[in-house]
Amino acid sequence: QVQLVESGGGLVQAGGSLRLSCAASGRTFSNYVMGWFRQAPGKEREFLAVVDWSGGITYYIDSVKGRFTISRDNTKNTVYLQMNSLKPEDTAVYYCAADLRSSRLRVGSPGYWGQGTQVTVSS
Repeated sequence: QVQLVESGGGLVQAGGSLRLSCAASGRTFSNYVMGWFRQAPGKEREFLAVVDWSGGITYYIDSVKGRFTISRDNTKNTVYLQMNSLKPEDTAVYYCAADLRSSRLRVGSPGYWGQGTQVTVSS
């Protein structure tokens, strides 16, 4: 089992920044590919970004590319999502996720989910 706990959400004005953290425990963190998703009210959960086990390979969806940065620190068993130039449409609950395979993350079927952290961007 892998336990994931997100933090760092909150209320921010449009154009501002937040950094989300996701602390992992339970299994060898560096074995897992890590990702971030979000779910806005009334919408399906959306894949945002993924980082490989080493942190050297990342992938983003177009709507966050250039604004969001995913990274990880395997010494701290933590994955991050730095969010800059936030927009009201970024308002959602943000979830981190883990899986041994990137393919399962990218189709929204990871083995492990965090509980989510709310991000609200005011206009």
